[in-house]
Amino acid sequence: MAVKPRHDIAVVLGAGGARGLAHIGVLEVLRERGYNIVAIAGSSMGALIGGVFAAGQLDTYAQWARGLDKTGVFRLLDFGLGIPGLIRGDKLIGALRGLIGDLKMEELPIRYTAVATDLDAQREVWLDRGPLFDAIRASIAIPGIFTPQRWAGRNLMDGGLLAPIPIAATRFAMADRVVAVDVNARCPEGLVTPGDPEPDRDAEHAEPLVVPEDAASLRARISGFFEGWGSRTPTPPPVPAAPGMLDLMARSIDTMQAALSRLQLALDPPDLLIRVPRDACDFYEFWRADELIRLGREAAERALDGGTH
Repeated sequence: MAVKPRHDIAVVLGAGGARGLAHIGVLEVLRERGYNIVAIAGSSMGALIGGVFAAGQLDTYAQWARGLDKTGVFRLLDFGLGIPGLIRGDKLIGALRGLIGDLKMEELPIRYTAVATDLDAQREVWLDRGPLFDAIRASIAIPGIFTPQRWAGRNLMDGGLLAPIPIAATRFAMADRVVAVDVNARCPEGLVTPGDPEPDRDAEHAEPLVVPEDAASLRARISGFFEGWGSRTPTPPPVPAAPGMLDLMARSIDTMQAALSRLQLALDPPDLLIRVPRDACDFYEFWRADELIRLGREAAERALDGGTH
């Protein structure tokens, strides 16, 4: 199949926490190569990036995201007690409204759909009318982390619960091709991380981010190597520490979304799939925007140049 420049395309941006920042790089490449994006749909972080792009403010958001360090990310979190979630989300959404503007989805120049989950009806909901950031707030409401978003009397939460890659939400768009971005792809062969025994041999050969080891870590490994030199009894490997609450929650969400993503892609495949490996970063590492945007660019260029699924 071919997705040629000047085609009218619909873009689907998947859920995946901080890995969703790679969507920025994908959209930059599509724009630079002359694709006309006529519709965009997203779940969770994909809904946020898609909404910013549909509003024509991708560059503004990318510059802002690149400027966030760990402290800056933490300052956007308004923790609350006695509420159904660790974070209210008002500070984050307020910051985004101040950055992008208080817009209506039906007034955006590109057809846009944010996908959320209706907890009471137990089904996905497509939001394409009303306040943009209310819809984004609903789509990013990760259970246990963000409080639910009330919308027309319904409790809405993260779209990734049921539709981590919401391809169906673009099928009514007048587009020549559908391009989807999966940020939960398995690690390609030869780049397997510990605890990931079966790489996806059909995946794009996108390299995960390489994080340099600091000197202390390197010294510890070298020291450990020489301590065991010549000993008759091999030193057993250290027992991995039990994951903390946030890490356990993030891994659980990643596992669920990865499984649902594979199912969605098998049942309703796009014309072109751009894969970002799930080991690119942890779910909550939103301070790594520059690296993740670059990774998204590389994944998009590789997929477009290879023309593979």
